[in-house]
Amino acid sequence: MPQPETILQFGTGKFLRCFVDLFAHELNQTERPAGRVVVVQSTGAGRVAQWSQQGRYHVAVRGLAAGALVDRVDEVQSIGRALAASADWPALLDLAASPDLQVIVSNTTEAGFALDARDAPTSAPPRSFPAKLLTLLQARYQAGQGGVRILPCELLEQNGLKLRDLVLEQAARWQSSGDFLEWLRSACTWHNTLVDRIVSSPSADDPLAASDPLFAVAEPFAFWGVDGPSAPQSPVSAPPQPAQAGHADRTAEARGDRLLAHPAVRRVDDLGPYYLRKVRVLNGAHTALVAKALPLGLVTVRQAVEDPRIRPWLESLLFEEIVPLLEDRTEEPAGFARTTLERFANPFLEHRLADIALHHTVKLKTRIEPSASEYRARFGRPAQRLEEVLAAE
Repeated sequence: MPQPETILQFGTGKFLRCFVDLFAHELNQTERPAGRVVVVQSTGAGRVAQWSQQGRYHVAVRGLAAGALVDRVDEVQSIGRALAASADWPALLDLAASPDLQVIVSNTTEAGFALDARDAPTSAPPRSFPAKLLTLLQARYQAGQGGVRILPCELLEQNGLKLRDLVLEQAARWQSSGDFLEWLRSACTWHNTLVDRIVSSPSADDPLAASDPLFAVAEPFAFWGVDGPSAPQSPVSAPPQPAQAGHADRTAEARGDRLLAHPAVRRVDDLGPYYLRKVRVLNGAHTALVAKALPLGLVTVRQAVEDPRIRPWLESLLFEEIVPLLEDRTEEPAGFARTTLERFANPFLEHRLADIALHHTVKLKTRIEPSASEYRARFGRPAQRLEEVLAAE
């Protein structure tokens, strides 16, 4: 018997294919399955046809983990359907009202976190992602169902709160009822999240690349930080439909936390320290390599960390200048730095330094300057390697 459709996903790109969809597939092989994913293409419909034709796809997990080489290929079978918002809006409204639905995830990029003045309550579908989400949640509310868990994966700090505020702003523009607004705030759980996994396209000569257009490659490392309440709440001031509401509550109890039971998920009260760790260590090391390795003619991150001129310098920058600033502010910064170096040495990834160099000046201000300034303040002397990176600008 197929698993119920419990996850609605806005986004069809390779990151979610190697992250949420792969997680659901892995959990579906256990005694506590997460359920199937319905994938939504917000604009256009080209990729939906590919999803519908294949039904399943492959992910290669390749790289280093605790010093050991990982190279495996999984056939992901967690996708229930693929829908285009433009062509399949009635089907999406029906799914929103389903008692099986428990989780909504998204990766619409930063551009998706904006409203469109042209959207109206009668738009089918609305143009903006927050308005689409609002319309679907209203259909769920009107069906008397319980709240859902909302897990945005966009790389924005406090992404859950920002998405909630945009949805509430759109609801206010549409003069939604006070009871519905309270349901949005109280029955649904809006989580801030932090996602971290490097994914890439396969090499052109990979045999699967020709037969599977959805094939993607992911590193072994995966981290999904999630804050907020543990489960969606019961309906709040929803229209009275006792049988459906009771069904929704039982489903929430049975399935509400299953996706977040994946080993890559870390439930936390505050994601701030994890953002700090990622920006200062991983992103800071990337930006430092642009300044140090690119002028030497090195092309990729892997080449840089394997170069005897660069590796000792980068280790000193991380463990002598950045990690000491984080030891009392975030979890295991030294361990995270060691894992970062291992990730950088992944023999299957070709992460170009020229790509990281885009907007380099801005990245220096957010990734390097704060560490250099804090080091001077704490230790009364400049951090040699951090200052070298800043001087190279």
